[in-house]
Amino acid sequence: MTVLELAQSNLLSPAVLCFVLGAVAFLVRSDLSLPEPVFAGLSVYLMLAIGLKGGAELSHLPFAEIARPVAAALVLGCCIPIWCYALLRFASKLSVPDAAALAAHYGSVSAVTFAAVVAMLDRQGTPYEGYAAALLAIMEVPAIVVAIGIAKVLQAPAHASLRVGGGGTAILGGPGGPSGAPRTGLGVLFAEVVSSKSVLLLCGGLVIGALAGPAGMTKVKPFFGDLFQGALCLFLLELGRVAASRIGDFGQVGLRLAAFAVILPVLHGALGVALAQVAGLSQGGAVVLGTLAASASYIAAPAAVRVALPEASPGTYLTCSLAITFPFNIVLGLPLYQAMAAWLYG
Repeated sequence: MTVLELAQSNLLSPAVLCFVLGAVAFLVRSDLSLPEPVFAGLSVYLMLAIGLKGGAELSHLPFAEIARPVAAALVLGCCIPIWCYALLRFASKLSVPDAAALAAHYGSVSAVTFAAVVAMLDRQGTPYEGYAAALLAIMEVPAIVVAIGIAKVLQAPAHASLRVGGGGTAILGGPGGPSGAPRTGLGVLFAEVVSSKSVLLLCGGLVIGALAGPAGMTKVKPFFGDLFQGALCLFLLELGRVAASRIGDFGQVGLRLAAFAVILPVLHGALGVALAQVAGLSQGGAVVLGTLAASASYIAAPAAVRVALPEASPGTYLTCSLAITFPFNIVLGLPLYQAMAAWLYG
């Protein structure tokens, strides 16, 4: 299939059409929206379902079989935020906090984009590694820690004068800080990220799925398997409305960052597909890893950035990740990364 045929097939899928419907609902000022508790419940369901499926597949695989894909995922998760930060800092002239915040978002991954790509592959009958959800979980945390760590190291001289004398801790995160500010050291930051809802659900689901195994998962398959596609449609319906609601922030982002939010995911997608082949993944697995590399977090990363880099602009990192990169990937990126894999794998 050509890129155009793949794009047409993806555009006509129920999940993408629901996303478009949500955007249209906002643009025509409809009162269509999911209640917040329903939306939150769907996010819990999707992330737990993804983790359970991946864990069940991991339960019967030796580590040697997944070592190279895991290494590829770690390389992407640790390296992407580094060059994203450098590019944003020196080409776009962003401040240290803003560049680090965006680097954290684009180094980390989107669980919903992952759900969309596996739904697309399942619909087409394209095989991929069942443990792909483990790669999602592996890539979510390191990028956030690396990007915010860069900011903390570079901002340290500016905060040196705020340190308490005699070996005391800094206002940045020490419990003895005179301002009573919340702790935001890297150790605390790592704990915050790991305990966040998305990471906890994904990793917890992986552990539960691995312990239960495929046999144990058959008992909950009607709920966590058969209903997954419908839940994804409802979730994307609301996300379409949320993404469209940020259109007014485009002026704050500017053309350079808007271009970054489209061009960098394509480059990361190509890198992810290439590394997938080196790591021995199947063609379908390459589409998944390419999509993960191309995605941008808008759940775990914003939560961590709000705590660690409160001075970073939410209008910048949320608009780029949620209002530009996410729709691009859902509508055009998925078939593009699939075409890249088809070309590379021959």
